[in-house]
Amino acid sequence: MDREELKRNLKEQIVKQLNLEEVKPESIADDAPLFGEGLGLDSIDALELIVLLDRHYGIKITDPKDGRTIFVSVNTMADHILAQLAAPK
Repeated sequence: MDREELKRNLKEQIVKQLNLEEVKPESIADDAPLFGEGLGLDSIDALELIVLLDRHYGIKITDPKDGRTIFVSVNTMADHILAQLAAPK
């Protein structure tokens, strides 16, 4: 899976996982903040994103503090996923 396809998938998964019915996946900018002024997600949404990474990509986040750097934007999520998938197991 290439980076652009991954970002498209992530946007669709975020909208579905978080029930963001009023948000279209294509309206989420790759570098827009997911929390705060961007998409406006909160700490409950962060837990849902952790579940999303585990369910769809087999990536476990054991320290919620790691989410602060991973869940900055769709770009940072994609970078983290690609790095984890490329890492030797």
